[in-house]
Amino acid sequence: MIDHYAWAGGTEAWWKHGKAGQPLVIAALPPFEEANRTRALMMRVLMQLTVHGISVALPDLPGTGESLVATQDARLSDWQAAYAAAVEEARRDHPGIHSIAIRAGALIDAQATVASRWHLSPQDGLSLHRDLGRIAKAAAIEDGDTVEWPSQSDRVEVAGNFISNDLLVELQADSSPLADPIRVVRLTGDPAPADRHVDGAPLWRRAEPDQDLDLADALADDIADWIAQCAR
Repeated sequence: MIDHYAWAGGTEAWWKHGKAGQPLVIAALPPFEEANRTRALMMRVLMQLTVHGISVALPDLPGTGESLVATQDARLSDWQAAYAAAVEEARRDHPGIHSIAIRAGALIDAQATVASRWHLSPQDGLSLHRDLGRIAKAAAIEDGDTVEWPSQSDRVEVAGNFISNDLLVELQADSSPLADPIRVVRLTGDPAPADRHVDGAPLWRRAEPDQDLDLADALADDIADWIAQCAR
């Protein structure tokens, strides 16, 4: 079901599936191109969670998806505020709200009061800032041009998206620790600390959107087990 939720900056759409009274998972995709590459994975995870009796939601955030806010007007603080507002709106119908995120989606649930957090290969603001810089510089070199990074202008183009310098500044400054309980899952071969490593393809690195059903199903099972643990 497509519905809308309100936040301080207006209203945004969100996709929801499930029943009132069930625990609810609210998902956060990574921003920009990685959102396109991981959406199919996230949707498969969410639909598998409904088999476990867990309701699910995927909100658009300001400047993402079908939002009327232009991408160049997006701010990390607005994403966080909108996500937190979606959590509070969902709380009316669901006894427990749990956040899940892929990659830099982990930046988005920082202000939300949730029963637990679950992150797949979380990426912090500085790492995302560096990735965006590499993409922008590579595109400029291919075009025989140069790009200033960090940007000193109001906005910079990265892979066809105009991104506000204010957002880039926010990414550089974002280092707020997340509250427990939190579970971190990473892919096999990723040396960073994690509660579990699973086999699968890093779809966010693919040139085109793709799917990994085995990975999605394993992640959904892990999330369902995690929520059950948090409810004890």
